[in-house]
Amino acid sequence: MSGTTKIKAKLKNGVVEIKALASHPMLSYQEAERAKKEVNFITYVIAKVGDKVVYEASTSQFLSKDPYLKFNFKGAKAGDVLELTWKDLKGNTDVSTATIK
Repeated sequence: MSGTTKIKAKLKNGVVEIKALASHPMLSYQEAERAKKEVNFITYVIAKVGDKVVYEASTSQFLSKDPYLKFNFKGAKAGDVLELTWKDLKGNTDVSTATIK
């Protein structure tokens, strides 16, 4: 999978606001057992502008399907590119980018 996360990145008063919607089924252990499917959920999220990490989180099975992430940071300017990467339990990775407006 590559580039499936929808990202909006807006700069306002020196603060960049990120809104991101990841496309992922997020099957917890209980849900997977009930649905007779394999467990799989996002375990790690990192966002960078250039080589600077602006957001990083370890996540668990308790995020909803197609999780929505929202965070703010300082130190970027309009035109910079934000790169958001997530990894899941099976080792799948998604890398999506957005230009800060």
